[in-house]
Formats: sequence, structure tokens, C-alpha cells
Amino acid sequence: MDARAPVNDERALRLRRRLERLIGIAATEGNALHALRNGDEIFPAMLDAIRSAEHTVDMMTFVYWKGDVARDFAHALAERARAGVRVRLLLDGFGSRLIDGDLLAEMDRMGVQVAWFRKPAHLSPFKQNHRCHRKVLVVDEQVAFTGGVGIAEEWCGDARNPREWRDTHVRVRGPAVDGIAAAFAQNWAECHDELFDERDRFTGHRPQGDAVVQVVRGSASFGWQDMQTLVRVMIESAEERFRLATAYFSPDAYFVGLLCEAARRGVEVEILLPGPHTDKRVCRLAGEHHYESLLACGVKIYHYRPTMMHAKVMTVDRTAALVGSTNFNRRSLDHDEEVMLAVLDEDFTATLDRHFEADKAVSEPIRRDRWRRRSVLQRAREAAVRPIRRFL
Repeated sequence: MDARAPVNDERALRLRRRLERLIGIAATEGNALHALRNGDEIFPAMLDAIRSAEHTVDMMTFVYWKGDVARDFAHALAERARAGVRVRLLLDGFGSRLIDGDLLAEMDRMGVQVAWFRKPAHLSPFKQNHRCHRKVLVVDEQVAFTGGVGIAEEWCGDARNPREWRDTHVRVRGPAVDGIAAAFAQNWAECHDELFDERDRFTGHRPQGDAVVQVVRGSASFGWQDMQTLVRVMIESAEERFRLATAYFSPDAYFVGLLCEAARRGVEVEILLPGPHTDKRVCRLAGEHHYESLLACGVKIYHYRPTMMHAKVMTVDRTAALVGSTNFNRRSLDHDEEVMLAVLDEDFTATLDRHFEADKAVSEPIRRDRWRRRSVLQRAREAAVRPIRRFL
């Protein structure tokens, strides 16, 4: 056994108790997790699960756009509904507004129950800003998927070029499936009169693996959220290394301070962000405003070069990981419905760390001396987005 194992076991137990007590959600044991990297791995696994469904399929997503993969999912969901499986699909009213109407008609015709989360035209101005950003698929109450991927052609492939986005999703078996299912149920309850029916068997779970998992939900509301507590605990618990890969980096000064404090106490803090390929330049500018402070503290920042970096992953001390739908920005931490898995499992964390190393190898490090010499125009752009940074 690795000489560090007893130390890591102690750290994992300490972190577990911090998370359970400070968030108030019990972690579950006996879970099996499989990290899926990019569309070539993610979409076949999800489609295979849907096509094998015998009782129920519950799926929710922020993005459902167009392309072959959008049709593949619609056909798979429609086929299972026609076969008598209870199929429910929850779409965010803003993020999925570009879905093909013909696909909606096909799914409706075959018996798929489609609901919309907060269509903008039907909302007050306050609710319009609070979106459902969760990505959840639960099949037969026994297998679940969550992560960062949307249902659109942008996520297809293996991040080989700018048309194939980089992302991470997770397949889960074991008791943690219930927490992911609850994330779906919470949002479905807002959008539909029927919360469950006779096809929900409410089955138990046998142990499937060794991973300890806590499922944490962020809610679209005001004030301090569980998601903020989760991220704070992970940063403050890091003793050796904290890694973050995120699509949208636009934190407030408080979380920038947490990252700097970690670096000052000797933690190696590494942040992997989109490089030349980003779908939200304004969000990137809001994050770049903090680069100088972070680099001065010793935080290492990398820009991913091959394509859009859309993963949402954190790892701590080779022991724990966060993965799910939450970005490191004000929108995810303050405003949106999110779901994250807090995982205590060295093997799973090692897999995510290997992915991070591979991504870092094709990324450009941001050098402090060069960044301090950035142009006046760049500085002006950063300043221009500051008034709207809480919405990014």
C-alpha cells in the first residue's frame, strides 16, 4: 500500500465530515463512478443507457440545440416512450430555446413528457436571471449521469479541433444516484403537476464500488448558497494541491481571496481556462480582471488552446474531486440551479488529474511579467465589463 494512504484516508475523512456538517447532506458509500471525457465517450454511454431503459428515463439539460446528436437523443427518448417507458425531459426555457421544433413534436407524439423551466416570456425580470443549469440523466433509478455536457453538435468528437468542445461527464451507480435524481425532481416539481407515478419503483441500491459521494444542489435564489459553501470548503481544505478547470471564470473578490490565501500557505493552485476559443468573451474579460492579483499570489493560470474548454472539475490533494455543472463564476455560484458531486475516491481523482495534465500539456501558461504589460485596450475591456460581472 502507498505510504501516503493513511494520510490520505485521514484527510478524506476530515473533508467528508466538514462537508456533511457544513452543508447538511450525508455522503453515501458504495458508489461506482466512471469519468467520461468528451462527446465520443459521453454521448454513446448516455444513449446506451436510455436505449436500455425498462421503466423510467428522467433527463434535464440547460442546452438542447441542433445537430445529429440532438436527433439521436430525441429518437432514443421517443422510442422508449413508445415502448411504454415513462420518459420525462426537462428543458431550460432560455438555454434550450434553439431546439428543433420537429424534435419536440416527435417526442410529444410518442409520449415523452416535456416540461420547460422558466420560459423567459412568462417570468418576472428577477426570475429570468435564475436559470436551470443542471445536466442530469437518470435511467431506471439505477444509473445516473451528470457533468457539463449539453445536447448539441458542439460537444461531439474528442476535442481535436475548435468544433469539438472539451468536457467531462460522469456515470454513477450506487446510492448517489438518489441525490442526482433529487436534483431532477426538485426542478420537475416546479414545472409539472405530477411528481411521481406508478412506474417509479423507489428501489434501493446495492454497493457498486468504493467511492464516497455527496450530491450538492445549488438553487436559483438570493443569498449565500450551498454551492458557495462547497467550493469554499474544498479550497480551504487543500493542503498540497488545488486544481480547477472551468469554462467560465468570473469570481467575486472573496473567492479570488480564497485562492490567493491557499497559494500563500503553500498549496499549488492551478487554474485551467478557455484560451483562444471561448463562446463568452465577456465572461473571460471579467475573469481576466483578476489575473494580476492571482499571479502575484503564486496561482498558476493556463489557457487551453485546442478548442472551447467547457469542463467543470476541481481536485484537491489527490484525494477528493468536484465534478458537475457548476462554473467558477457569479452566475453558477449565486444565481443558477446547479448540481455537483463531491467525490472522495483516490482512483477517480487520479483519473481527473490525468485529464488535467493532458489538458495542461496543450495549454499556454499565463506569465505574470507579460500579463502586467498587457495593453491599455485590454485593461479598458476588463474595466468595461465590471458593472455586469454579477450576471456573468
